[in-house]
Amino acid sequence: MMLESREGKRVPNVTFKTRRNNDWADVNSDDIFTGRNVVVFSLPGAFTPTCSSTHVPRFNELADVLRANGIDEIVCVSVNDAFVMNEWQKDQNAANITFLPDGNGEFTDAMGMLVDKNDLGFGKRSWRYSMLVRDGVIEKMFVEPQVPGDPFEVSDADTMLEYINPQAVRPDDIVLFTKPDCPYCARAKGMLGEYGYVYEEVSIGGAGKVSVRSVRAATGRDTVPQMFVNGELVGDSDAIAAWIGAREQRKAA
Repeated sequence: MMLESREGKRVPNVTFKTRRNNDWADVNSDDIFTGRNVVVFSLPGAFTPTCSSTHVPRFNELADVLRANGIDEIVCVSVNDAFVMNEWQKDQNAANITFLPDGNGEFTDAMGMLVDKNDLGFGKRSWRYSMLVRDGVIEKMFVEPQVPGDPFEVSDADTMLEYINPQAVRPDDIVLFTKPDCPYCARAKGMLGEYGYVYEEVSIGGAGKVSVRSVRAATGRDTVPQMFVNGELVGDSDAIAAWIGAREQRKAA
């Protein structure tokens, strides 16, 4: 297996068989790339572990930052059919990404990235890589090292953003512990929503949900809401209000 960078070359001219509104819709390379700045990342398969847990979610999280830095579209390509790709996008809640089915592997083959995954029962699939395409020409490629398995070291969203703009400010990772019918939790969520902070909510209590013990183990406290930002505990609704106030003051300065 010899995978080579195609930097400086045009992307392959192929037609992608997509599904829109329960009907077939052909999308060709020109539709996607001509006159536009596009980030593409390609991976071995829909619903597979690394692809679903890390590769897609982080590109989805950084989509707004990438767009703020001149990117018109973020595209995920996989050698899967349109039905599978559409269901995977729904499952991933990845509305910020365009999922392109390369069901016959034409695009991937023309990129020189079609590899044999027969040992996994996959047949021919894409090697994992990402690239920046400007007006149909590949400016930069990040191709995973040619080692056994499914390496994931350089084709991630953060590496691409670092290439496009090393000074780009990434969104904070915010986790909010809440419970149903908690007025202080509603206040915290309202404040975060009002100022446009994206957060992940972890609700305690009820079947299949985390317990108060989990909150106590993580925060040392029994009450909610409790918020973490980038791994650091902020605290309850009053602390969240103070954190937002300080952040907004810095933005206005």
